[in-house]
Amino acid sequence: MIAMCGLTCSECPAFLATQKDDLDEKKKVAELWSKQFKMEMKPEDITCDGCVSGSSRLSSYCRVCEIRKCGQEKRVRNCAYCSDFACEKLNAFFTHAPNAKAALEEIKKSF
Repeated sequence: MIAMCGLTCSECPAFLATQKDDLDEKKKVAELWSKQFKMEMKPEDITCDGCVSGSSRLSSYCRVCEIRKCGQEKRVRNCAYCSDFACEKLNAFFTHAPNAKAALEEIKKSF
């Protein structure tokens, strides 16, 4: 499952902990991300079924993600399908997630 931004949801620690319904794993991810992103996160902030799943269970970050919001407004499957690919928001994000860029470019090549 590829997120709107190109991240692979099925490899995300929040997604994996949610699918396993593993509270201890969610606690570990919340602790790690709290340090990494310099903001307090709780295990309930980690619950996520993936941003393109259609589920209401999204991590606290995915709920407010501007890239996700934009893709939903444009009604695209993910950003590879957007006529504005790759926009400024994405290019800024890609500096932190080059694998996401590669994933979306690969999808774009396939159509």
